[in-house]
Amino acid sequence: MGYRKFVDRDGREWEVRERSSVDWEFAPVGSNRDEKIAVKRPGYEKDPFELSQEEMQRLLDSVSGSPKPRKPSPFGD
Repeated sequence: MGYRKFVDRDGREWEVRERSSVDWEFAPVGSNRDEKIAVKRPGYEKDPFELSQEEMQRLLDSVSGSPKPRKPSPFGD
């Protein structure tokens, strides 16, 4: 399997690698000097090439603690 390249919303470049049948790894590439990040792969998908940019970003956010952009409430809260 090849590695999927992914650029997050902050412009950092990652390679998504399969570590095991249940774990993936976001490995920094290029000018990205962050640490490697291990994530649980989504249960509905086995191949990182099948995920959209938004799904990859949510997966990275779920582990890295990155603040998620807040959508305005349709109820005016």
